[in-house]
Amino acid sequence: MLVEALGSAVVGLALAWAASYRLSHRLPSRRLVLPTGVAAALFGAFLTHTALGAGHAVATLIGAAVVATALLSLLLRPGARLRRSATA
Repeated sequence: MLVEALGSAVVGLALAWAASYRLSHRLPSRRLVLPTGVAAALFGAFLTHTALGAGHAVATLIGAAVVATALLSLLLRPGARLRRSATA
């Protein structure tokens, strides 16, 4: 369980770092993004471990990555303003 928790924290940190590096113009500050990725991955690992039980380390890490990606996507802001036509 400890290895799963540490692994999921590393996965969440890596995903948050990659997102903040690639999408820095659409995300809030890194001070918010990095802890959000770690916390989301730990929560995803907890959910997956609870649902599957012990002995599914790879599936737990995949679940952590999925939840971290989903929660990080909620932090994204729109990239450009939507242009509306005059007739709409």
